[in-house]
This record gives sequence, structure tokens and C-alpha cells, in this order.
Amino acid sequence: MTITSTGRPAPSRHRQERPGGRRRAGRRRGHRIRVALVVCLSVLVLATAGAGWLYLKLDGNISTFDSGGVSDDRPRAGSSKGENVLLIGSDARNDGNAALGGGNKDDIGRSDTTLLLHVYADHRHALAVSIPRDTLVTIPPCKLPDGSWTKTQTDTMFNAAYSVGETAKGNPACTQNTVEHLTGLRVDHTVVVDFKGFARLTEVVGGVRVCLPQDVHENDLNPHRTTPGKLLFKKGVQTVSGQRALDYVRIRHGIGDGSDIGRIKRQQAFVASLLKEVKSKGLTPSHLLPLADAATKSLTVDTGLGSADKLISFAMSLKDVDLHNTKFVTLPWRYEGSRVAIVEPDADALWAALKADRTIDGKSATGKKKSPTASPTPVSGTGIDVGVYNGTTVTGLAARAAATLTSDGFTVTGTATASSQDHPTTLVEYGPGEESGARTVAAAFPGATLESVTGAGISVVLGQSYASTPSASPTAVPSTVADGARSADDNPCSNLSYG
Repeated sequence: MTITSTGRPAPSRHRQERPGGRRRAGRRRGHRIRVALVVCLSVLVLATAGAGWLYLKLDGNISTFDSGGVSDDRPRAGSSKGENVLLIGSDARNDGNAALGGGNKDDIGRSDTTLLLHVYADHRHALAVSIPRDTLVTIPPCKLPDGSWTKTQTDTMFNAAYSVGETAKGNPACTQNTVEHLTGLRVDHTVVVDFKGFARLTEVVGGVRVCLPQDVHENDLNPHRTTPGKLLFKKGVQTVSGQRALDYVRIRHGIGDGSDIGRIKRQQAFVASLLKEVKSKGLTPSHLLPLADAATKSLTVDTGLGSADKLISFAMSLKDVDLHNTKFVTLPWRYEGSRVAIVEPDADALWAALKADRTIDGKSATGKKKSPTASPTPVSGTGIDVGVYNGTTVTGLAARAAATLTSDGFTVTGTATASSQDHPTTLVEYGPGEESGARTVAAAFPGATLESVTGAGISVVLGQSYASTPSASPTAVPSTVADGARSADDNPCSNLSYG
């Protein structure tokens, strides 16, 4: 037996404790468990309250535009397999933006940067199409501040659509109407970012890596300067944010050929680097929350994204889109004097490919296997020119037919709306000596009828019977578009010619 310093026998290791001791120990353990539960519950309550506060804060940041200005005459919902998001860079000078971009703060809002982002149904691919600001388009009626509507404007510069609404902030609905009319694609969401918002976003991500082919000075940003001014950017790779990032994407005259098309290429490279920066940091709360706060302060969105819950849910739905499978292209174009004209049928084929959820390389990205269908007899249209007219009220029908004819080797000389839109069946018209070619065209449209006319050439007027038949998906985005594509994971120093 061991004697302690108090003179009492030490308890044996094998000696049982008294029942009272067990109760006291049990009470202590129970107390600790209850304290732990209270702490855990308190943390959960605080976290829930914090999330609620955060969502209220983000909700308070979000601005929406008047959806009453969106046209009633638009492509039907679900007509595209994926989602289409219109991204507009506004250079409006109101609300403190003049200090960042120069110009008159009372100017009517304008948009010099526009991307139509197609997110494929598999949510692993995306294609962004830049629309040059000087492109000549038809601008549909637009709602004015007094509630009246403008008249349709033809052969008008694309960026004028944003200004047609005659408001300091511009009118995103007018641009959305114009894009839907141009493409035949329904725009599911529209997002506008201004100078301040753009600068703030680049700061939150910690800057964006860019690459310049040469030194850039102040007079490259402002060609009206009589001297070069201070050096803004050195040649080579660098990280930019805030005002410097804004200057980089707005420079036009000091790089490449000084054209807006060249600037588009640089802006595509910048957005690609921005996406890469966001992805590299990971989609974690610590990185997403500051970005969400900055984004909601920076953006004006349609009502479909008009809450923190909707905006964050939409952003998270894009998390699996691969950088390499995120492509940037430009609407097929050519110069028409000092303006830009759309090249057909390439543009129509591009819209048809997106509507069918076809990627750059012609693969289906719907995320579902297609049920096998009988293929029509192949038709070879090599050497045959044909014009395509939509003789129905179905939007995008001429583009669909043009894409099919082009894939079969025909040369589509143009697409347009027929003089009447009540044709029940498809009609192929042909001039003197064109009957053989017309029969080949008719073979591509089962049930089509032939009609000789006095005018030269071959034209197909699409009827409701064609609109009602399942479409054959185009093989790919036209090579004239795909060949100039940039991937979001490309090196920022690739393709430094910028025009």
C-alpha cells in the first residue's frame, strides 16, 4: 500500500469509485455537451442571420432595367437549346463615370462593347460573339421615357440601339430587341456594366494579366493630343486593374491598325484573362463574396436576374464551363465604307449553329443523346447560287435554311423576308435556263414546288411546311468564324496584331 504526503493511503488503481462520483462526473460531461450544443446552435443562427443580411445587402446593390421596353415580337422561349446572355459594356458618362472615361456627363448613354454569350445546354461549353459597334443593322422600335415607341430604323450603326431610348444611362432593352431581331435567338438575360463597375471588378480579382505588342502613351488613348504624353503601358506582360484596366480595353488608336475590330480582339483577350483569374482563385465563399458584392454594385440586369439569389444561382450554374471550351469569336463582317456590314450566309449559319447547340467543331453540346432520325437524301449544290426568303412569320427560318444549303454546297447569295409571310408551302422560283439548278434546290426542301419567273437566278421562298419540319443541325460554326476564335485559356500574348 502506498502512503501519500497527507499520511492517507493512496487509492488503488483497481478500486471502484463511489456512485456519487460517477454522478458528478456525468453532470460535468453533460454540462460540457450542453455548452457545445448551445455554441453550435448559436453559430448556426449567426451564420443564417449573416447569410440573410448578406443577401439583403446584395439585393440592395442590384439595379434592374425596365423590362417594359422589351419587344413583344421576339423569338419564343426555349427556341434555343442553351441559354443566351447579352453582355453590354456601357460608356455612359452619368453617375460619376465621366471622371473615368472623359466626355460629357450629360451625354446620352452609349454602348461600344457588346458580347452575346451562348452557354450550351451541357453547361461545359460557351461561345461569346462580339458584335462590332459600327455594324449596320435594323433597330426595331424602342420605348422612350415618355412611354411612346420609336419607329424601325434600317442601316443604322449597332451601338445606336443603346442610345435610341434617349436616357443618360442608355436603354438595354433597345439593344436586346436589336440583337434578337438580328440573330433570331431569344436573349434569356441581359447584363450591363459601366466604367465604374468594370474598374471595381478588376480591382476585386486582384488585377488581370494582359500583354501589349508595343509601348503605349497618352496620345494612343486620346489621339487629339499633340504630344505623346506619359507612358501608360510598357510592351509585354503586365497586370492591370482599375483605371489602368479601363484604359487598356478602351485604347483604339495606338495598337494594331487602330480599328474597332482590333480593339474587339484585345477586349476578348482581356475577358479571357479575367475569367482565368476568377477560376484560378477557386469558387469559394472567401473569393466569391467580395466578387459578388462588387458585381452587384457594378451591374444593371434584367428582372430575371434581379435578386442576389437569382444572380448567384446563375453564376454558380456556370462553374463547370471549361476555360478551353470557352471561345470568343466576332460576327462575320466586312467593311462597307467606314462602317461594317454583316457577311452572309456566314452570320446566319453562326446563329443557326448556336440555336442547335453546335460547338465550334460541330459537336452537339446539348448534354443529351439525340434519338436517331431518318436523314434526308444528300443533295450536292456545288456551283448553284440561291437566294433565301422567309415566307412565314417564324423568326430565324431563313437562317436555318441558309445553314442547311451552305452545308450541302450551295452558295447562298443572301437572306431576307419575303414580300408576304403567308406561304403554306415552300416555293422555288427560277429564271430562264435555271430549271436544272432549281430542281436540285427543291430536292433539299421535300414538298417544294417549282415556278418559272422572268427574272434571273434561283430563289427559295420558305413556307409554313418547312417551318413545321424538324431542322437538321448544321455541322459547325462556319470556318470563317471559327478560324479566328480565341479560347479563355490562351496565352495573353497570342495574336498581338489586334487587327
